[in-house]
Amino acid sequence: MCVVHNETSTGVTSDIAGVRRAIDAAGHPALLMVDTISSLGSIDFRHDAWGVDVTVGGSQKGLMLPPGLSFNAVGPRALEASRSARLPRAYWGWDEILAANEKGFWPSTPATNLLYGLSEALDMLLEEGLDNVFARHRRHAEATRCAVRAWGLELLCSNPAEYSDSLTAVVMPTDASGKHHDADAFRRVVLEHFNMSLGTGLSKLAGWVFRIGHLGDFNDLMLAGTLAGVEMGLELAGVPHRRGGVQAALEHLTQTARRPLARAA
Repeated sequence: MCVVHNETSTGVTSDIAGVRRAIDAAGHPALLMVDTISSLGSIDFRHDAWGVDVTVGGSQKGLMLPPGLSFNAVGPRALEASRSARLPRAYWGWDEILAANEKGFWPSTPATNLLYGLSEALDMLLEEGLDNVFARHRRHAEATRCAVRAWGLELLCSNPAEYSDSLTAVVMPTDASGKHHDADAFRRVVLEHFNMSLGTGLSKLAGWVFRIGHLGDFNDLMLAGTLAGVEMGLELAGVPHRRGGVQAALEHLTQTARRPLARAA
């Protein structure tokens, strides 16, 4: 069973532990394979504790690197299945890389520069502390949702328990005929005026959803600037909305800011 932990086109985070419980309750032997491309390093994920058999991660989201590296965490059940599987395969054949890894090498030329970058990215995450990293993402995500609500726009994800802390997908309002305002036209206005690229709606969401990313090396001022660009873009593009989204986000950020330690007299 393949599940995406954090679904980037919709801004929904899946309950992986619940999926594992459902598989176990059904007594099904299926392996649980999870895509953590946009959650690794941004949203809490527990390969062992949640009973995941294969986790796939990538370098280009919460690990703050360019695309080019992918990671597999492989449990014993998956390793055993790979040894007995008879179907031709490449990506899911781990024997060659495991043998090389035991000696600290790759079976082929690795992306060396990205590995140096990965080392620095991991140092940054561990220096901040993973609990703090996840809390920062939750805080920025909620501030973004405060802004969206204040604008009078709709979050695509309707279940608060499944809100993504990596990104927020926003539904464009409809006109008198019930047609959604053009999300891509709005995105072009933001890009042209503020040199800021918002995520597009994907597949059947194309044209009526835009996405705000708030993951990785991100702080309060960067989020405030991002939301200001969205609010100004809504005005310039003639998209019906209420003003005050940025202020709502700032209020949340201020109320939840970590207080500095008091200085000794």
